[in-house]
Amino acid sequence: MASRVGKKPIEIPSGVQVSREAQAVRVKGPKGEMTFRLGHGVEVKVEPKEIVVTQVGGGKQALALHGTTRAVLANMVLGVTKGFSKSLEIHGTGYRAQMSGKKLVLQIGYSHPIEFEPPAGISIAAESPTRITVSGYSKEQVGQVAAIIRDFRPPEPYKGKGIRYAGEYVRRKAGKAAGGKTAA
Repeated sequence: MASRVGKKPIEIPSGVQVSREAQAVRVKGPKGEMTFRLGHGVEVKVEPKEIVVTQVGGGKQALALHGTTRAVLANMVLGVTKGFSKSLEIHGTGYRAQMSGKKLVLQIGYSHPIEFEPPAGISIAAESPTRITVSGYSKEQVGQVAAIIRDFRPPEPYKGKGIRYAGEYVRRKAGKAAGGKTAA
């Protein structure tokens, strides 16, 4: 049995160079360069205009890695051409973000500001005091950095304060009920 996703060839746009090395695939484009180490049971053929991923020998591991390998390679090609970005929103009175050089400085209700320096290949922009955009050419790294920033103050369910992904729904809870039981 073959993966439906894995069977699709990946189109190589102009300006992108894909090379196959021993057990790795290197993708180089205008935004950067990435390498992916291949697992056992998967074979990658680099043709002039497309990349084809096939299973070798069958087995559970080959079946599991077929679609995953194709998806990762497609994201690498897309990343070095267009790049990826993730937006975060800050909710809360007095909560804000600003850039200090390359560092992101967050004031989110703690006694001190939190400074975060992005790793290489990732850029952070504070579009407004309540909106942050994380961008880069690696989908995995963009998502990881956005998750780290969100973890500084995740949204809480009572007032909805905190850092959340753009468009994320935060389920609200009712606060403590007024009144309650009285002693008899």
